[in-house]
Amino acid sequence: MDSKQMLAIVEQYCRKIASTYENITVTRIANWKTVFVEQTGESGRAVMLSEYKIDGVTCWAGYSTRSQTVYISMKA
Repeated sequence: MDSKQMLAIVEQYCRKIASTYENITVTRIANWKTVFVEQTGESGRAVMLSEYKIDGVTCWAGYSTRSQTVYISMKA
């Protein structure tokens, strides 16, 4: 996933609260998270989130290639 596509997903979620984008699932996680551990069976994988500012709102988002999911955490 490139940064342009990631920005489009985050913008769409922040403006419309959309839970999907093409074939990618968008999942909101707890506020103020910058790292999310995605559980897959008995193991976990850390997804690092990057900061985005959309219309004055700060959020963090990261993409998991394993589950094809974007995780979004809001600032407040």
